[in-house]
Amino acid sequence: MKIVAITSCPTGVAHTNMAAKALMKHGTAMGHTIKVEKQGALGIQNRLTKEEIEKADVVIFSVDQKVREEERFAGKVIHKTSVSAPIKNGRAVIEDALEKI
Repeated sequence: MKIVAITSCPTGVAHTNMAAKALMKHGTAMGHTIKVEKQGALGIQNRLTKEEIEKADVVIFSVDQKVREEERFAGKVIHKTSVSAPIKNGRAVIEDALEKI
């Protein structure tokens, strides 16, 4: 499956990066293609392209604040969770997201 994700915590530093790493680690280990965009104090990092969003089977929002430019994901299957969820159990977050397809 192709997965894209957004991670973002209120300060946009530590938890944002830890959640992104967890999603990448577990998504890859499970055999999926995954790209994670980080949103925080430094702005948008590793920005998802229009093509990556269009080709994604599912979108994961692991955020504790509003997603910037959320309209880019209109019409996509979106799984929303807290930024701490993938840090605690990234595999479960991905499994839950894939169940929505």
